[in-house]
Amino acid sequence: MVDTNNNKRIDTASRVIRASAQVIYQAMLNPEALALWLPPEGMSGQIDTFDAREGGVYKMTLIYEGDEEIQGKTSENRDVTEGEFLELIPDERIVKTVQFHSEDTRFSGEMIQKWLLEAHSEGTKVTVICEDVPEGIRKEDHDVGLRSTLANLAVFTE
Repeated sequence: MVDTNNNKRIDTASRVIRASAQVIYQAMLNPEALALWLPPEGMSGQIDTFDAREGGVYKMTLIYEGDEEIQGKTSENRDVTEGEFLELIPDERIVKTVQFHSEDTRFSGEMIQKWLLEAHSEGTKVTVICEDVPEGIRKEDHDVGLRSTLANLAVFTE
């Protein structure tokens, strides 16, 4: 999806998870839990900084696993992101900025990532919306990564 106001890309994914919004929200704000479920398949993660409050900052390193050398956004086999928590509404919404550490200008800029939690008859519908996605992130790869992350969150919380 492209926002016609500024031609910035918006990627989104949703999944119904058989867990309460409270359980999911806590998994999103616990740095140890986040490092386990957020990395998409084929990656692992480590939390470098995490201050979960509005105005608080975070920094996370995602590491490509396996023997194959993959050029990450930051360095070989690594993507480093950092940002700020803009909005935290318990059991409903988390909004944060995401910036990639990269010398490649195709990954520059600030992406806004919104996590929305909505009551559903089977649990909680979790929707992630990424606004102003850097052009260096291929839509197909991002879609797969978002779905993988939501699947990980489901396994972690169900």
